[in-house]
Amino acid sequence: MSADVTTVTAKLERIWAETLGVLPGDLKDTTFFEAGGESISATRLVSRIEDELGVQIEVGDIFEEDPDLDALGRLVTAGGSHKG
Repeated sequence: MSADVTTVTAKLERIWAETLGVLPGDLKDTTFFEAGGESISATRLVSRIEDELGVQIEVGDIFEEDPDLDALGRLVTAGGSHKG
């Protein structure tokens, strides 16, 4: 795993934990909605990913995919459109 991917993963884990109100590492294999996520927290998650990582994903992706942390990481690194 490259240093860049490791940094993104660490930041994404922190954003995930803070948005869902869990400790980092807790609920890693739990999907967003299983972890108590809801529409407002999905909006916050997407906004923080854009602000802190410079990657745009759609709130609809959260609703359609209901990702766990690993799936969200793949979505961010592969499917997001980077600010430039």
